[in-house]
Amino acid sequence: MTTAARATDQQIESFLSHLRAERGFSVNTIAAYRSDLAQLQEALVGDERDVRWSSVSARDIEDVRLSFGERGYAGTSLARKVAAARSFFRFLLEEGVIDANPAERMQTRRPSRTLPDVLSEREVLRLLQAASERPGPEGVRDRVMLELTYAAGLRVSEVVGPQGLELSALSLDGGWIRVFGKGGKERLAPVYPGIVRQITSYVTDVRPQLLAHARRRGPVTSALFLNAHGYPMTRQGYWFVLKKAAARAGIERKLTPHTLRHSFATHLLHGGAPLRHVQELLGHASIATTQVYTHLTDSQVREAFEHAHPRA
Repeated sequence: MTTAARATDQQIESFLSHLRAERGFSVNTIAAYRSDLAQLQEALVGDERDVRWSSVSARDIEDVRLSFGERGYAGTSLARKVAAARSFFRFLLEEGVIDANPAERMQTRRPSRTLPDVLSEREVLRLLQAASERPGPEGVRDRVMLELTYAAGLRVSEVVGPQGLELSALSLDGGWIRVFGKGGKERLAPVYPGIVRQITSYVTDVRPQLLAHARRRGPVTSALFLNAHGYPMTRQGYWFVLKKAAARAGIERKLTPHTLRHSFATHLLHGGAPLRHVQELLGHASIATTQVYTHLTDSQVREAFEHAHPRA
């Protein structure tokens, strides 16, 4: 690795440290920025020269943007890469590394917002029942983990992984859990009595069984959900659990952990919950993010009208 390349890597690392320390970005967001900037660096370096940020021109940046578009990235991915580049060069300008921002006019078409896929209430019940059919303590864990995700509208990163739920996050007597969302923002999420009873039973009877399988030295994990070896459940492990439960439930379309969160929001709105309350429960910084669910419910109302009305 050349000196120039090492300097470039340090510029990116300094920017990521800034995002982490001063702007409070989450681990997952930092990872996305790192990936996008690594691709930017690779596109600028090519096979012939080392990149120097001070010598990058607006034409270079536009060439990179066009090359990303030609690779067939989805609109949301391309918009994120553009945003990462603009933010990075703005940081370099503020730090005095460059004299002018070559990405200042870098733009891309705003991606159209697609409606999120959701499960019906009946499909949610089928999925949860299928999860509990897995034998042994893992079946109990799977049911609790998936139902809690749906019950509180959680992101998968709020359930498992580095920012996932810990035992200390539970305030079950009051019917609350403490959640750390994007950017480490904390919120209290209410949970209904049925899932409180399930969590209590899991923590008391099942989690100790899983913990006993661990072969470790040092402190015992405080993570709420554990894998079969007694270690904290990972996002990949969660995906595996969801995929298997969906297959047992006969749900053939592709599901993601976010599908449960989308379903939570949509079912609340169908039940008459105010949009502002749903925003708070989801932990959205802006109500504009939550409004996509109103479009979804409107489309479902229209579909039901056309299906049921004799003149439609």
